Amino acid sequence: MFSKILIANRGEIAVRIIRACKEMGIATVAVHSQADKESLHVSLADESICVGKALPGESYLRQRDIITAALLTGAQAIHPGYGFLAENADFAQLCEQNGLVFIGPGADVISKMGDKDAARRMMKDAGVPTVPGTEILSSPAEAAQIADKIGYPVLIKARAGGGGKGIRLVNGPEELEKAFLTASEEAKNAFGDGGVYMEKYLSPVKHIEVQLLADEGGNVVCLGERECSIQKRNQKLLEEAPSPAISPALRKQMCDAAAKAAKAAGYTNAGTVEFLLDDEKHFYFMEMNTRLQVEHPVSEYVSGVDIVKWQIRIACGVLLNFAQQDVKVAGAAIECRINAKGGGKISFLHVPGGPWVRFDTFLYQGYEMLPYYDSMMGKLIVYAKTREEAIRKMNSALCELVVEGVPNNLDEQLEIISDPAFLAGDYHTDFMAKRGE
Repeated sequence: MFSKILIANRGEIAVRIIRACKEMGIATVAVHSQADKESLHVSLADESICVGKALPGESYLRQRDIITAALLTGAQAIHPGYGFLAENADFAQLCEQNGLVFIGPGADVISKMGDKDAARRMMKDAGVPTVPGTEILSSPAEAAQIADKIGYPVLIKARAGGGGKGIRLVNGPEELEKAFLTASEEAKNAFGDGGVYMEKYLSPVKHIEVQLLADEGGNVVCLGERECSIQKRNQKLLEEAPSPAISPALRKQMCDAAAKAAKAAGYTNAGTVEFLLDDEKHFYFMEMNTRLQVEHPVSEYVSGVDIVKWQIRIACGVLLNFAQQDVKVAGAAIECRINAKGGGKISFLHVPGGPWVRFDTFLYQGYEMLPYYDSMMGKLIVYAKTREEAIRKMNSALCELVVEGVPNNLDEQLEIISDPAFLAGDYHTDFMAKRGE
């Protein structure tokens, strides 16, 4: 097992990884920007080292400086968390070249699955259902010609990246050229790759993802599915596991397809296969995330598996000590993302307690939200025996959580979990749009 790990991230996910390492008896190194020197992950780690100025491009994205920090402190492995360098194939390769273990899949797999067009073709060849669409498009004129055949509406999607960037909905031919050019430009600016392809836009649909673990021995185990349909501008707001729309039989089909996808890619470590599910219960491969997901805690609750600890074990060559038949999805978990709506200093913070209530955060009283990074302040997660109990528990926890000094979306989350469509479990990716948001 590793004796020391460097965490190449910040915020709540850095705190989450440090806590897992402490429980495993592994020393930790935190990297931080100058602006983050008072951040919680810096205080919790055994060692810390500054890697640059406030902006991510001058600190958390400086690959060689992070590698140097790992080598200087004697770390054997680097955990990238999510975001920043987590799905950067060049960084994974740089770790390997410097004798460091990248806690995630290999650089070749990240590269293959990061090219969403190539990944889509790979899944099609492996027999995983895919949405009707195209390969990389050369021009708006080519896109228009194919869109006429596929039928509107369609989605223009970036080949690289994620997080909702480089995606445009096109309802008719008059919108296509502008959507093509803006999606391509946005993708180029965000990911350095302006390649886009097109898919048939399916609606109404649910966004369902399957969490899996895969070891170096070729064993793949799925930990059930997550419902991630509540989104705002392609950013998830609330997730739950299991999905209220998935039967045990459908869960098995989706898990089998996800395992097939992982094996086709030669995948190792933790990963997520994302599907679209229509009202006829047909599901289609959307993409594979080659990293830890923000919403992993809901899968941990319903499966009883600590995903972060298993990421570390797998990276160290440990084989999974359980099989698919050992995974029993039980109970219900809900996660609400608590996002800042502006800057400010935390003047008062009260975190809810009680059985099976968890707030993953980096906040503390007196902490000042920084404008350079993601707006998520934390994740409120609850678990109960039934979905109805979990909803009531989340309602109580949201009412008890107090974050003063920084405007946030607590009221919005309370409205979501009180919405009749959510309570019935009958909602789709257009949930927020129907609410006028």
